[in-house]
Amino acid sequence: MAISANNWWPSHQIQPVNRTAMSQHPSLRYFDRRTPPHVTTLVLIAGTGAIPMNIFLASLPEMAKYYDQPYSIMQFTLTGYLALTGLLQLLIGPISDRVGRRPVMLTTLVLFILASLAAALAPNFELFMTFRCLQAVIVSGFVISRATVRDVVAREKAASMLGYVAMGMALAPMMAPPLGGFLADALGWQSNFYAMAIIAVITFVIVYFDQGETNLHKSESFTAQFKTYPDLIQSRRFWGYALTMVFAVGTFFAYLGGGPFVGDVFYNLSASQVGLYLAITPMGYMIGSGISGRFSTQMGLYKLMLMGAFVTLFIMSLTLVTQWIGIVHPLGFYGFTFAIGLGNGLILPAANAGMLDVKPELAGSAAGLGGSMMTFGGAGLSALSGFLLSAESGVYPLIYCILGSSFLCLIVAIYTIGIEKRVRGEIS
Repeated sequence: MAISANNWWPSHQIQPVNRTAMSQHPSLRYFDRRTPPHVTTLVLIAGTGAIPMNIFLASLPEMAKYYDQPYSIMQFTLTGYLALTGLLQLLIGPISDRVGRRPVMLTTLVLFILASLAAALAPNFELFMTFRCLQAVIVSGFVISRATVRDVVAREKAASMLGYVAMGMALAPMMAPPLGGFLADALGWQSNFYAMAIIAVITFVIVYFDQGETNLHKSESFTAQFKTYPDLIQSRRFWGYALTMVFAVGTFFAYLGGGPFVGDVFYNLSASQVGLYLAITPMGYMIGSGISGRFSTQMGLYKLMLMGAFVTLFIMSLTLVTQWIGIVHPLGFYGFTFAIGLGNGLILPAANAGMLDVKPELAGSAAGLGGSMMTFGGAGLSALSGFLLSAESGVYPLIYCILGSSFLCLIVAIYTIGIEKRVRGEIS
């Protein structure tokens, strides 16, 4: 099934989701604020949200030297950032349900641009970390893109659309590490933050002219909106899908927390070389997301989740073999991380669609709460892998963190599918 402007959204004018509207597919005009945003706009806002997470990872050793900080402290630029994005998603989801998707996205883009410029100019580590943490507002791109899809399409179609968005979004983290590494080698690590500001300015312009409001049933008050969280928290289906995503993403964040250290200390790679090897994982994510987008309606959510979890666990287990037999080339480790991206690309669109379908009227809140859980879990695993790694430990602590998270992902996915089948009456 190919995706095009003619079949992305259910109607030319924004309408409440219903079976009648979903059967209509008039042409979509790009840069028309009366219609939902084009798929490329959703890819762009999600990609802009992904770039700050890893564009500067190859520069972490250089940044640690610049601010005279140990690597373990400098790594907080990732873990601290992730923790704050987790908190912000708890707010962004309900706020977008209350005031709309469009104003939230535009406001956070402006704040992100200012924070990026300030971080590049920060004279000391304390100010740098302040502005680095303020960059976390761009996590709105994750929340808004997911909630927008659920605003206009139903469960099975949402998995397919989220797969396409994720496939395109994977280009950002795939290109960001090598781009960041080359920029750092040529112009210094500060160029990474100037690049983020420029990308955000472009995104702001496109969002301003193209993103029509899709939240047509705004909540009456913030108080009423935050009261919806207990409804989600009490749902075992919500917990199942959310935890499946937590452990799937946990494999990726554990890798981000230790991958640069492994390249610098164990393989003696330059910043640009580390960036190139880090791009292997997003390549797998793009392929997995493409499979989800193309085959989700045929395969269903259950098969995608199980396949993704098993692929990650099995292939990453092979890294232990390469270490035991003494392979010293970087591909003996980094080459297998393709499976982390592939597994996430299969799991996340399906689990996201299932999670948002628990209570479709609370799509923004579900996206925010689920995203927050995902981010906190990722931050914890990122910090753990960074803490356990040392020059004496080898790469084993990082591999064990990834394998542990992928195993838990598989177990929770099996549990969630069992609950879902009972709720839907698919088993007695």
